[in-house]
Amino acid sequence: MASHYKSWDILVEDILSCTKCRLHMSRRKAVPGDGKRDAEIMLIGEAPGATEDELGLPFVGAAGKLLDSVLEDIGLKRSDLYITNVVKCRPPNNRQPARDEIESCSLYLESQILMIRPKVIVTLGSVAGEWVASRMGIRWLGVTRMRGNIYRGDMLGIKISLIPTYHPAAILRNKGNMEDLKADLRIAVEELARIKGSKRSSEEKEEKKGGKKTLLDYMKL
Repeated sequence: MASHYKSWDILVEDILSCTKCRLHMSRRKAVPGDGKRDAEIMLIGEAPGATEDELGLPFVGAAGKLLDSVLEDIGLKRSDLYITNVVKCRPPNNRQPARDEIESCSLYLESQILMIRPKVIVTLGSVAGEWVASRMGIRWLGVTRMRGNIYRGDMLGIKISLIPTYHPAAILRNKGNMEDLKADLRIAVEELARIKGSKRSSEEKEEKKGGKKTLLDYMKL
């Protein structure tokens, strides 16, 4: 397997000009992703749609507008996140990406995760959920069974909290899942707060431990 990218600019250039799989033959623009390059929460979807293929940006079509409204409702700013997809080019007719297409693109997403080093990954839909879960050694049981839960583990040497949820495009077809999507994104915010609180508590304990005088310290006085 090729080594992971170290340069963000080279990674983006290679995504934009990629010809690794058949998807490049029908795309208009590849869609690397968008957002903070040091985001603590990363959202991963399946693949670009028609509007994304036209503009070269993720989640800017109808599903993206729905996602934006949900993020706003729970007080999350899109600009504070990093949003991307498992595959970077639109499959024809918005079909599900094939396994070989996913594998061809995996190096790009792995490299993004390694450079961004998110604490929490929210997967939108089954394709993204299965991709992340497989790399964390977690058995994928489907979005319906796994959403609403936090799966903590290691991925590419990084401690990750995985939160699977529905893809916004699925919500457009079934409005009944809208509240589930909101609830899962709230879980992501709460999990990030827990992680940061736990780190702060650990640092404070280390400071207190470091501040205690030992017998040797008193002997030096």
